[in-house]
Amino acid sequence: MQYLLLIYQPEAEVNTWSDQEKGALFQKYMAFNQEQKNHLRGGNPLKPSSTATTVRVRSGKTLTTDGPFAETREQLAGYYLVEAQDLDAAMTIAAQMPSATFGSIEIRPVQAM
Repeated sequence: MQYLLLIYQPEAEVNTWSDQEKGALFQKYMAFNQEQKNHLRGGNPLKPSSTATTVRVRSGKTLTTDGPFAETREQLAGYYLVEAQDLDAAMTIAAQMPSATFGSIEIRPVQAM
């Protein structure tokens, strides 16, 4: 079964990190990618939430807003699509993700269409 692992991080905190700290996180993700290569089906980091645009259609009118929909402590920073036997296996993969140590990983089963 496929699961989407949504990576949430405290963007304001990460923005205060030095280039060395950001580089160390990148290296941890490269190691994670190598360790989980048999399960990974795709994924990417996302640009900062300040680059987001939210679209809503109400009464036939399209409304756009700069930024994410909700103000939260953690912002969506990226995602992985993984193949895992079950939710327990997906949770094991998510727990190994570097951002799980300072952010959170939301696991969502992918509904086949």
